Formats: sequence, structure tokens, C-alpha cells
Amino acid sequence: MPHDLHDLGDLPGVSYVMPVLNEASHLAAAVESLLAQDYAGPSEVVLALGPSTDGTDAEVAALAAREPRITTVANPDGSTPAGLNRAIRASTHPIVVRVDAHSILPGDYTRTAVEVIQRTGADNVGGVMDAQGVTPFEQAVAVAYGSRVGLGGTRHHTSGKEGPAETVYLGVFQRRSLIEAGLFDEGFKRGQDWELNRRIRSRGGLVWFTPTLRVGYRPRASVAALARQFFSTGLWRGELARRFPANNGLRYWVPPVAVVLITLGLIAGCLAALSPWWLLGFVAPLGYLLLVAASTALARSHGKRAMAWLVAVLPVIHFTWGTGFILGFLKLTRNLGEFTGR
Repeated sequence: MPHDLHDLGDLPGVSYVMPVLNEASHLAAAVESLLAQDYAGPSEVVLALGPSTDGTDAEVAALAAREPRITTVANPDGSTPAGLNRAIRASTHPIVVRVDAHSILPGDYTRTAVEVIQRTGADNVGGVMDAQGVTPFEQAVAVAYGSRVGLGGTRHHTSGKEGPAETVYLGVFQRRSLIEAGLFDEGFKRGQDWELNRRIRSRGGLVWFTPTLRVGYRPRASVAALARQFFSTGLWRGELARRFPANNGLRYWVPPVAVVLITLGLIAGCLAALSPWWLLGFVAPLGYLLLVAASTALARSHGKRAMAWLVAVLPVIHFTWGTGFILGFLKLTRNLGEFTGR
């Protein structure tokens, strides 16, 4: 059951926790969005610093020198779950807000989240990841994030009705719930949010989605960065699907199945010299190409360049995620070094 809220008070203190690694170009905007919250209760910002090489540490030092609410902890291995756990342990307040260096919180985010926790008794509250691109490529990625053909149309990408959820984007937690659940599993370099929410729910806790929380998110800025992100995400989702099969819906299997069908179809089509019937193998890849071509209309409001980029973005997302899922499901996660994510 959701926890009793009598000990939180009207304006419980809030701890923002953020793992940081090579985020010099995004960090200041993300942190400023935390400091500018209209929440009247006490707050602190705890940054877990990984071994950055792009000047991130200097950026953090400058921010901390101007703002006493900012503190830092070392995160030597640079992984996201380890950084989150170190920041949580170093924080002090009863509400813990998980934030990302690529995310921009709207000014009423904390106030709204605390109000929802007090109204529902939820252990974790989250909302919509509102991807917002600046360049045509980023705009195409943002369109893919928010569409059913891109990432499956889940509520935390596209919005939807408020209510209990399997998982939510980022998350605003009751500290007691986090501690009782055992914090983030540091063995999962990606998918750690879903896995933690699974444990919270298994203990009778309540994970709550509300569309009133919208977090601005800046997508990856290049094809290579996008491919690395989704290959890593798919890899760990495959491992989660293998370890917790009863908790993984059919939507997670669509990209890996599509990768297999399209690959087999291309191979079959190339063997048409053996028999004309092998040409039927091209049905799957041609059908996929038509789907991608039709989907370019989703980016029409961003202009022709974003529409053109969407033709590349969708296959990159689908094939890297699907391939990663297959490899993760086949227990190859631990053997892929830098591609497993941080």
C-alpha cells in the first residue's frame, strides 16, 4: 500500500539528484531549471560527478561557487545507477527528485509533483518526457520520440490519462520508498528506472503517471550518438526481458522481431535466382520502407530537412534498439564494453 504521508508536512524538503558525465554543454541549463523551481520548501541539488573529459567539472565548480544549495559527490565509474545511489545517500530531504543533465524541468514541476504525492500517496510520480529539438536532426529525433511508430506511443513519451503506471520518466520519490526498495540496481546500466519501479510495485507501492508533469528533453545531436544510445538501451532492455519475462509487454518485442524479419527477407530476396518465390522475401523490407516514408509526414511542421532526417532516424532507432535487445536477451550484455551505457 502507498505510504502514510503524515510525516512529510505541507512543504517537505526536496533533494534533486543528478548523475553527470561529459555534460558540459547541457549541465548549466539543467541545473538552472532546478534552482528556478517555484516550490517554497527547502531544497538541495546533489551532483554525482563521473570522470568527465569535456570540462564538466569546471562547469560544476562554477555553478557550486555561486549557489550554496549545490553539493557534489564522486562517482568514479561514471555509471548512471551508481551516481544516482551516491547522490541519494549524500542527500537529506524526504522527497527525492531524479533528474537528468539533458532535461529541463518547468518551474512548477516540483510543486506539482509534491501535490500529486500528497493527493495520491504515491511512492513515485512522473510525467511526460517532452523531447524538443533545435536542429533539424534533433527535431526529427523528437518527433520519433513522441510518435507511436518511433517509440511505441507509451504514456511517458506521448501523454495520456493520469493513473497508476508500470514505470515513469525520471521520477519524484518518497525517500522512504527508495530506501525500502533498495535504491537503484547498479548492475543495470540502462533500464534501471523500470527495474526499480518493478521492485516498488512488487512491495505494494504505487507508481503514478500524471500528464501535468512535462520535462523538456534535448535529444542526441548526431546519428552516431543516437545509435549508441539506442543500442545500449535495447541491450539492457533485452536483459530485463530475459530476467523478468512476466513484466515485459509485447511492445518490447516489436523492434527485435522486425529486425529478424527484415534481415531474413533481404537474404531471401537476394536468393531469388534459386527460385522466383524467394522474391517474396522483399515484402517485409519494402513494407518497412513504406512505413518509414509515410511517417515523414509526422515531421511536416518542422520543415523538409527534419522530414528528410526522419527517414534516417527511424531505422537507426529501430535497428540499433532491436539488435541490442537480441544481444542482451542472449546474455551478451556484459561483453560489449563501452556500448553497454553508463
